[in-house]
Amino acid sequence: MKKIFILIVGICSLIACKNEPKKQEKEEKPRAEQPVPISDDVLETAVIYEANIRQYSEEGSFNAFTKDIPKLKELGVKVIWLMPVYPISSTKSKGSLGSYYAITDYTKVNPEFGTLEDFRNLVKIAHENDMYIILDWVANHTGWDHVWIKEHPEYYTQDKDGNIIDPINPETGESWDWTDVADLNYDNREMRQEMIKDMLYWVKEEGIDGYRCDVAHQVPVDFWEDAAARLREVKPVFMLAEAEQPELLKNAFDMQYAWKGHHIMNEIAQGKKNAEDWDAYIAKNDTLLEEDDIFMNFTSNHDENSWNGTVFERMGDAAETFAVMTYAIPGMPLIYSGQEYDMDKRLLFFEKDTILKNKGKFYPLYEKLGKLKKQNTALNGGKKAASYNRLSTSDDKKVLAFAREKGGDKIVFIANLTDNPLRFTVDARGSYTNYMTGEKMEINAGTSYDFKPWEYVILTAN
Repeated sequence: MKKIFILIVGICSLIACKNEPKKQEKEEKPRAEQPVPISDDVLETAVIYEANIRQYSEEGSFNAFTKDIPKLKELGVKVIWLMPVYPISSTKSKGSLGSYYAITDYTKVNPEFGTLEDFRNLVKIAHENDMYIILDWVANHTGWDHVWIKEHPEYYTQDKDGNIIDPINPETGESWDWTDVADLNYDNREMRQEMIKDMLYWVKEEGIDGYRCDVAHQVPVDFWEDAAARLREVKPVFMLAEAEQPELLKNAFDMQYAWKGHHIMNEIAQGKKNAEDWDAYIAKNDTLLEEDDIFMNFTSNHDENSWNGTVFERMGDAAETFAVMTYAIPGMPLIYSGQEYDMDKRLLFFEKDTILKNKGKFYPLYEKLGKLKKQNTALNGGKKAASYNRLSTSDDKKVLAFAREKGGDKIVFIANLTDNPLRFTVDARGSYTNYMTGEKMEINAGTSYDFKPWEYVILTAN
């Protein structure tokens, strides 16, 4: 089983990078006190935010993002996941700016975003707001300008002629078309140790709180277990796997993506699946996962938005319903940069494409959901998540209804998961308040309810 995830409070001193001039050391300010340790209780109520620094502001800088950290606190955000902040390779680069995931140096910051001091200030302000910073870590591959390419070609996967290759899809044997990166060879033990050394830098020297690990399923499990153990010798860290692989959660990671759940949401919104498919997904997870495993629930992220479409393209009028579901079901909800501003465009991945910050429907929605998740233990979604019980309805294929309970709190979620009006009954009873409207409601098993297409309610027990 995994180690209990508790961050240790401490005051960390800023340490300059080895290759920075000594005069910069005099300009450094003491790092702020870390927030109250992340305990299991904190994870129960946490919301995670994926920050796309390049597109978040017109400046595309650490400093511009840092100014908005208090706004994220308003939304209930507790964990900020920064997409890769490292220098980007120019060799074989895609587009004019390249991919964040084609890394030249794991221990420096991308000058496009600002300086190391700017990054340190971002971490400081996040900690002062009782928020935590995790970095996107790309262990599967590097950019073609990484020093290892020339100095340690043995660190990379090579073809029969000794040429370093880009990553290969193991299912097809063909390239993923990630031609801007070089595939790392995890049979090389020296490379593994160098990778862990670079991961340790950000935790020990810069005070970050963990990692979101890119394509974690393509990297050997025993590497992640070794890396996590080494990191936790420094302090407990929060580890998120871009994977849906239960064995990663045993000793390495605290949370994984709910990819299957996300795809089912998309397919229900498109009329290809129904509420009973969701029930089957939940039932299967119960057989695969331990009680303290955590899912990250989402309607969008950088991959989905840029390559598969905006949440409105994929989910249409169901977008709000499923956004609310990511908070109502067990797990930790994700907000991707721009979702709070009703972003309705696919962000360019290799070019500048600023997010427009116009508050519409979703900002107050996320704000309200964040407050409920923080205040009501029935929405606890971490290692000690509230119970989840499906409620029978007169049309279980079209209506999803469930109750969650913990610590004397109870919520009921009911949704019409179709694009047609429905009349139905729910096998539940009690006095509730519609959290979104404040309206009092009596629920009885024999009462019929009329819901519009994609209509939902979150009911809190009186």
